[in-house]
Amino acid sequence: MIKIIIIDDDLHYRLDKYLKIKYSFLTQSFIEKNIRKKNILINNKKTLANYIIKKNDKLKILNFHQDLYKNKIIFKKNIQIPSNILKIFKKSIIFENQDFIILNKWSSISTQGGSKILLSIDDIIKKLSPNYKLVHRLDKETAGLLIISKSLNSARIFGNLFKSKLVDKTYLALCEGKPRLKESIVKLNIKTKDNKLDKTETYYKVLKNNKNISLILFKPKTGKTHQLRIVSKNLGCPIIGDKKYNHQTRYKNENLKLNAYDLKFKINKNEYEFKSILPDDFNLFIKKNKLNSQLNLKKLNFK
Repeated sequence: MIKIIIIDDDLHYRLDKYLKIKYSFLTQSFIEKNIRKKNILINNKKTLANYIIKKNDKLKILNFHQDLYKNKIIFKKNIQIPSNILKIFKKSIIFENQDFIILNKWSSISTQGGSKILLSIDDIIKKLSPNYKLVHRLDKETAGLLIISKSLNSARIFGNLFKSKLVDKTYLALCEGKPRLKESIVKLNIKTKDNKLDKTETYYKVLKNNKNISLILFKPKTGKTHQLRIVSKNLGCPIIGDKKYNHQTRYKNENLKLNAYDLKFKINKNEYEFKSILPDDFNLFIKKNKLNSQLNLKKLNFK
């Protein structure tokens, strides 16, 4: 049986280390032997155990079998954080005080761990301090503002703010197509994994449109999984780079063009507002499609 894996994390692991994390029963000798025998290939070519895997590499295992490549959930207490990822994390902090951190999360890293996730923001912050906690989440492919509490008390404060809907979140998305209305509120029932329906409410406004590409501002009133991605599809203008909900193929190689752009909240009478630094690919796409003419995102008046 042939197994093909497209590397979707930019973690810069050695190939042998990646395989031992993903298939924890493999031994080093087994890995090296099968690389030598060309049973394990990268981009259809013979490779070495110390090859540093990169995002979008194609890992092909020609002798894949469940009995050989066994899997188990790894307890990540002693996970090592690559130095380059730690540097990216620290450079991505746009605000920090004694209570919380505002991180400008990059695309391609998960917020939280799981059995198939090698590294997450949660893994990183647990290495920095056992007191650090996530207070909300972003999809792996979504870049932008993420709040990290630095104490149990801070986590409780943010928990109450989110529960009371007192955290004002604004997203920017580049979409393929244009909604029928320039500005509206969408109330949509979204099916959950257990086939129940979640009620959602989302405000949107088209900021710019050119040649069937729209720059849209979204303000979710509710916070359900994939809410904005599903709403965009429902509006007839799925988000560019959304491999799950956008079935158009023109921009299939683009990163997801969704950014958690603006955050507002108040703690102890102190008002906070933060704006993300848009990723280079997001800015380049705006420029290429001439969506930035007379548009100053920093001066936008968010409702």
